[in-house]
Formats: sequence, C-alpha cells, structure tokens
Amino acid sequence: MQGPSIEFDRVGLALGNTTILEDVSFSIRAGTIHCIVGANGGGKTSLVRSLVGQMPHSGRIAVQWKEGRVIGYVPQTLDFDKSLPITVRDFMAMTCQRRPVFLGVSRSRRPMIEAVLERMGLKGKLKSKLGSLSGGERQRVLFAQALIPEPALLVLDEPTTGLDLSGRELLERAVKEFAAAGGTVVWINHDIVQVSELADALTYIDRTVLLNGAPREVLATGTAAQLFPTLNLPSREAGRA
Repeated sequence: MQGPSIEFDRVGLALGNTTILEDVSFSIRAGTIHCIVGANGGGKTSLVRSLVGQMPHSGRIAVQWKEGRVIGYVPQTLDFDKSLPITVRDFMAMTCQRRPVFLGVSRSRRPMIEAVLERMGLKGKLKSKLGSLSGGERQRVLFAQALIPEPALLVLDEPTTGLDLSGRELLERAVKEFAAAGGTVVWINHDIVQVSELADALTYIDRTVLLNGAPREVLATGTAAQLFPTLNLPSREAGRA
C-alpha cells in the first residue's frame, strides 16, 4: 500500500471568537512518519480532525492519494459505555464487515482480526468484553482496529497514552513496519525523545507553525531551545550501544 502525501496550505480554524489555528502551512511526504508536537491546547488535535473531515476549517488540506483511500484513525481515548456486552472481536469486526455484528462475525474476516490482534499482543483477548480491558489494552485494540481494512494513511492522536513499556514497543514496531511498507503516518506525539528517534519529520504547532523539518535539525535550533528548555536528546550512537 502506497500512502498519500499531504499539504496544509494556510489552514485556519476558529470556534466562536477563539482562534484555534491560524495560517498553518506545511507538507507531509508520502510513506513517512510525520509527528505533530506542541503545547496543550495549541491546536494539534483540531488540525488532525480537520484532516480526517471532522472539523470545518479555512484554507486548503490537499491529500494526494496514490492507491487506496482508507484512513486508520486512533483517537486519544475511547469513550463508551463499559457495561455494553460487546467483545473485542465484535468491536474489531465493526470496521471490516458490512453486516451487523449482532448477526455474527464473518468467517472470512476472522483470520484478519485474529492476526492483527496477535500483532498487538492481544491474541487471548478475542472473546473478552471491551469494558473489562485495562486502559492500555483498549488503546492497543483501538490501534489494531485502525489497521483493518488495510489503510494507506494512519492518523494517531497520542496513541501511547496509558500504554506500558511493552505496549509502547509493540505500537512503535507496528508504526515503523507500516511506514516501511509505504504507508503515511501522521502522529500527534508529546514524547519528544520518541519523536527524535522515530519520526522522519516533525511540526511544532501552537496555533501556527513554530518548527518544521527533520527532528534532529529543528531540535538543534534556538527556537527549539526556547520551546524545550530541558531537552537533552541521547546521541544515536548511545542508542545503538
């Protein structure tokens, strides 16, 4: 699957008299991991929701699809009634079959569902009630659901929230494999060290664009020093030792 390139051209967004985004312009290359970072309330989530068509905006967001037009989207959290008797397998099936889940999960879809759950370390959770899972396990289910049917674009809104170390490692590996296979990843990420190690590019947004480019290059600038006064990135050599 070949992911799309994306161009944000003078994107703006206002809610009432409050300006959320103003003159946001940058590009995302196809087949790369592009992280969006910034202060809380700076407009990151509003920008990606605009990208997936959930919020109105001014300016232009151009997605140049190469093949397929499927978007996998992982929000920060899953809001649902935990008393609902829905299983993990049923929840997964909602995105990959047309018939209602209460009529059963299609036999043709079961191998795909089982494979992606195993990939995220959830093989034994197929028949578990969604409401019985821990917060980290639900985040992994959300990520697994975003991978079916196979997307060309993966949009992640702080998906590592609530994940333990093993969960983070599983997600990181899945993201890297997805991009290596040609998919495009747009990832809101608050862990700047993780960004410096995984991302091909980062964009810092606080209502408008303050930093944009290759992580190691832009994080060495004076602007980055003001935005991240305590940042001390490990060297790549140390990471490989």
